[in-house]
Amino acid sequence: MSTCSTASRALAEPPAATAATARTWLLVEQPGPWGARALTDSRLDPVLGRALERAAEGTGVRVALIRRPGRHPDRHEPAVRRVYLAHTLPGRSWVRTALLTGPDELYGLDAAVMASLGAGDHGGLWEPYAGDPLALVCTNGRRDRCCATLGRPLAAELAASEAGEVWETTHIGGHRFAPTLLVLPYGYVYGRLGGHAVKGVLDELRRGRIATDGCRGRSAWDRPGQAADLAVRELTGEAGADALAVTGTTGAAPRWSVTVAHTDGRSWRVTVTENTDVPPVAASCGAVPAVQPRVTAVDVAPL
Repeated sequence: MSTCSTASRALAEPPAATAATARTWLLVEQPGPWGARALTDSRLDPVLGRALERAAEGTGVRVALIRRPGRHPDRHEPAVRRVYLAHTLPGRSWVRTALLTGPDELYGLDAAVMASLGAGDHGGLWEPYAGDPLALVCTNGRRDRCCATLGRPLAAELAASEAGEVWETTHIGGHRFAPTLLVLPYGYVYGRLGGHAVKGVLDELRRGRIATDGCRGRSAWDRPGQAADLAVRELTGEAGADALAVTGTTGAAPRWSVTVAHTDGRSWRVTVTENTDVPPVAASCGAVPAVQPRVTAVDVAPL
């Protein structure tokens, strides 16, 4: 039986510029099984899950559940819960973390707090995280079986090899590019990479460098910005995680003009187009195949 990931590979669908857009990520540890809508369909109190969803809406914060790779104790309420906050804009990226013994502090993350977090202001919440890069592999099989069959083995391999701070995570978008991986603090998303390649990504990340093979884009940017950022990296060979920033976008689908600036003063105008004349493909297993527009950089010119 064909899956969404095998169909996408067969059509040579490029992974670039397909990352979900989120400037800030809130990651909440929740062992046990996850349903398709994990925030309200897991061992997390669904009242808390709905409150977090509502508070984050429109703020640039994306909320996901995480758990350690391997067998998952089916506990309704863990004794302590690891949480992370990560902001991903270049030059302003940070990760904060805490061990919580109850849900009260999470209930305190209301819409006003989420708006500040989305804007990059943590307000001293929790403690700075200074450990290995966070590697978050989507394994939410109830959302899409490719994430389970391809994501879980990858997460287990990375954890066994001590490749970094590895967690399984709920849906981060793009099932058909499974296994999918989010790396923090910089917020780049990857797809279709095996364990050896991901270890290389994490090795580069420890040096503050971004590998572009299999990269779907930086989640801080929208899809045209992701395409432009990756195109400039490919053209110039620039690997510094915070060396490039998307500073402006004009136009609308199917054509945009995106400005990318370097910290050294250089800048480029990137022409990005959306192509809908492509074969239909299922966005996830069991979905009806449909056109998935491809957003591509077609020209990069220095300014």
